[in-house]
Amino acid sequence: MSRRGNLSEFSGLSRRAVLKAAGASAVLATAGLPMRAFAADPLKVAAVYTVPVEQQWVSRIHKAANAAKERGDIEYVYSENTSNNDYERVMREYCEAGHKLILGEVFGVEDAARAVARDYPDVAFLMGSSFKPDDAVSNFSPFDNYIQDASYLSGIIAGAMTKSKNIGMVGGYPIPEVNRLMHAFMAGVKESAPDAKFQVAFIGSWFDPPKAKETAFAQIDGGADLLYAERFGVSDAAKERGVLAVGNVIDTQADYPETVVASALWHFEPTLDKAIADVKGGSFKAEDYGVYSFMKNGGCTLAPLGTFEGKVPADVMAKVTEKEKAIKDGSFTVEIDDSEPKSN
Repeated sequence: MSRRGNLSEFSGLSRRAVLKAAGASAVLATAGLPMRAFAADPLKVAAVYTVPVEQQWVSRIHKAANAAKERGDIEYVYSENTSNNDYERVMREYCEAGHKLILGEVFGVEDAARAVARDYPDVAFLMGSSFKPDDAVSNFSPFDNYIQDASYLSGIIAGAMTKSKNIGMVGGYPIPEVNRLMHAFMAGVKESAPDAKFQVAFIGSWFDPPKAKETAFAQIDGGADLLYAERFGVSDAAKERGVLAVGNVIDTQADYPETVVASALWHFEPTLDKAIADVKGGSFKAEDYGVYSFMKNGGCTLAPLGTFEGKVPADVMAKVTEKEKAIKDGSFTVEIDDSEPKSN
């Protein structure tokens, strides 16, 4: 399903809601936030999460925020497991409490979140969204985990490690932030195993490990000997059945030392640190912060192989190193494909 439709079309399947920002406050006429510079004072930051902070995607935001807090750059509070119905209320409460930067993922509450931003022009909003910035809401900047570079590299390794050339892939929802990583992974696999086949499934949830595990079992029964673990629960299935897995967003190699052969890591620090500097400098404006997740900007890496160091063929790792260098110097670009991946 395309993500460009009416809000009602997306309320059930995806976290996306089509944005039609209506009007703008007169105080937002300038490009930057009309706020004072905060200099060396710790910036008051609040985050609103719809899932537990242990969940892969949110955990990376939470980690970066805690790192900034430990440096003394920010004060940090957060709410987790916030329902979409409560999201706007919680955002407003944090604004009223004097927080100057609000973080979160507003994929299911786009319209409401941007309405809050219009009502609080002196507050900066850095929100997970696959929609673009809107100058009419100049204090609202979207980001997303564009870690296709690292996903591609993990695919090169996966293609070399599968024996059956049958790979299972379990995702949450077929939305851009998931689709682009799956496509990049599949492209990497094809570098090492051009004849590889993929079983692609989506569980309709961001956090349902039992369902993800059950889906993964079905793919193993269908011949998969390596699984792409976009959701929690997949690596557990791989471990129980003695097949391999490739991780996404976080590094779980230590938890699954005989199972997780590689992982694409998302580093939110470049995104958040840029926003903190902009807010403190009074220059925060509506712009796409997704670019700070690219490998060339330090936003993603391939995790250390851990126990699989030396088990991946040397020529494959040489190709990974070569491609990584090309990605960083701009001579090779991993395609960004937001369309829904299909089994073949």
